[in-house]
Amino acid sequence: MAKILITMPDDFLNKVDGLALTEQKSRSELIREALKTYMRRISKSQEANANKNAAILESLID
Repeated sequence: MAKILITMPDDFLNKVDGLALTEQKSRSELIREALKTYMRRISKSQEANANKNAAILESLID
């Protein structure tokens, strides 16, 4: 597994660490899960936009 270095404000990191503690997860695990959730949400949003654009194109063709 690759390692990365990220920079974030101390107060935000404290919130991340507090949430990790509450969720009983490591900081890395919490951040991985957050990024996966974000990526799924963006993917669904892009799919919805593509479907909307396809519907617009179909209405123009008809």
